[in-house]
Amino acid sequence: MARRFLDLSITLDPEVVTDPPFMRPSIAYQTHEQTVAEVQTFFPGVTAEQIPGAQGFAASETLTLTTHNGTHLDAPWHYHPTMDEALIAGGRPAITIDEVPLDWCFRPGVKLDFRHFPDGHVVTADEMAAEFDRIGYAVQPLDIVLVNTAAGAALGRPDFLGKGCGIGYEATMWLTTRGVRVTGTDAWSWDAPFAATARKVAETGDTSLIWEGHKAGRDIGYCHMEKLTNLDQLPYHGFTVSCFPAKVKRGSAGWTRAVAIFEDGQ
Repeated sequence: MARRFLDLSITLDPEVVTDPPFMRPSIAYQTHEQTVAEVQTFFPGVTAEQIPGAQGFAASETLTLTTHNGTHLDAPWHYHPTMDEALIAGGRPAITIDEVPLDWCFRPGVKLDFRHFPDGHVVTADEMAAEFDRIGYAVQPLDIVLVNTAAGAALGRPDFLGKGCGIGYEATMWLTTRGVRVTGTDAWSWDAPFAATARKVAETGDTSLIWEGHKAGRDIGYCHMEKLTNLDQLPYHGFTVSCFPAKVKRGSAGWTRAVAIFEDGQ
């Protein structure tokens, strides 16, 4: 059976604006010739010219980054020490990225189009329900729900971090109470940009607005992907999402090469 793939992951590139300055990754590149000293630890005295191909050992890269650089999947541990407080008394310890069920990460995908919402808007439960009605789709348990925001078109621009809407507590709970356990956004965060949230907190004094979509994971544990790309090229449904995370011990997140998979005829 023929398959078509659409890459939903951004390229890890320190020169492209996808994070605040203090979070930017760095990459140190080594050419084949520069790693000859490494091969000599295993084969003393062997020169670059003596290695098959006469081009040295092997090219290599050394990265300095966080698990939240690039396209990544956040685990419930990232949001709060406990999860599922709405499901069982006292909740349970929040799972880390190496504990996320793989069954959550290869599931039918649904794309919601929230590009019309202004930057900083916080999506409500009613708006979430209305979008599912508009696209004519009834959300199913373990569907992977992807949110296309205005941030997708701003990737790499200086204003990227402030672009797009965010998903609020009630909208997140609307999904998770229906069995959704993995979501995603093309914005920097599942929540509204921090600058917009900071203005609202200053105006209202309501600190519960800070990271309200993330903090919904206290009540029902779920994962979300951030910094996706190409969501504008997706149909609303009829595809599968693969987003297995890197297995970082006790990690709050793991990098993922998220892709949408279309079977023959889709």
